[in-house]
Amino acid sequence: MYETFYGLSGKPFSLLPDGDALFPSKRHRRALSMLEYGVVSQAGFVVISGEVGAGKTTVVRHFLKNVRPDIAVGIITNPSASIGRLFDWIALAFDLQKRGADDPALYDAFVAFLLAQYAQGRRALLIIDEAQNLTRQMLEDLRMLSNVNNERDMLLQIVLVGQPEMLDTLQRADLRQFVQRIAAHCHLDSLSAAETAAYIRYRLNLAGGDAKLFDDLACAAVYRFTGGVPRLVNLLCDQALVYGFAEDMPRIPFKTIAEVAIDRSRFGLSAFRNVPESLSPAQLKDDLKTVLKEIRQGWQKGSAEE
Repeated sequence: MYETFYGLSGKPFSLLPDGDALFPSKRHRRALSMLEYGVVSQAGFVVISGEVGAGKTTVVRHFLKNVRPDIAVGIITNPSASIGRLFDWIALAFDLQKRGADDPALYDAFVAFLLAQYAQGRRALLIIDEAQNLTRQMLEDLRMLSNVNNERDMLLQIVLVGQPEMLDTLQRADLRQFVQRIAAHCHLDSLSAAETAAYIRYRLNLAGGDAKLFDDLACAAVYRFTGGVPRLVNLLCDQALVYGFAEDMPRIPFKTIAEVAIDRSRFGLSAFRNVPESLSPAQLKDDLKTVLKEIRQGWQKGSAEE
């Protein structure tokens, strides 16, 4: 819709988790390194946690693009006891033709699969996204599955990716044996003000557009209303481009960002924060000066570190 008008090759702020568009913030690089370390070091369990929209799935998608060929990967995207048993999910993830069998039969089939992979010089990696939906019994079943590993090599590695509620579950006293097997953990926080501005320009660059299509104050406004949560940044920036296109704006000013946030909040369908009831450009511009200062200080610090 707006792509041609702004000289873009595609939507720079898609809500879909695109591994090719992973923004290399310090936290996201750390999470990616943790996944890579977990595979190389044959860690039994790796945990990646973060708030909704923090970019956890995007990190996983990026990681999978470069996974080693001797790793058989199975992915469970949204486990739930209400719509299926864990072993059914695992059978589906690794394309085992045993779905519908009882749990002992599924367990035996999966162990046979792991042993067959090991005989071929391969091992299995099970990634469970939205792992906060796992019940205590499901987590205990995963712990028992990890016992199939022998003393020297890992036949199965497990990555849990989930929201902070997952950490609350793992802190239960009756799951302490499980926690002791977690070799690595990384938590994804929101982006800083400077990272948010850099993220916006990074995504615009990837789409072949002008990195300064959103001016500095517009980037500051995006941070104010999103708190640096990547999914919310994408949502707000995408809608701002629609508004800008509709009004033939060559660049996106902070007022347009505020208009999008206010319009979404007016009817209660918004996850944005600190949204005023009406737009007062002069007051908002004054409020954004502090955020703008954070952005510029962050850029100066980044340049000095480089």
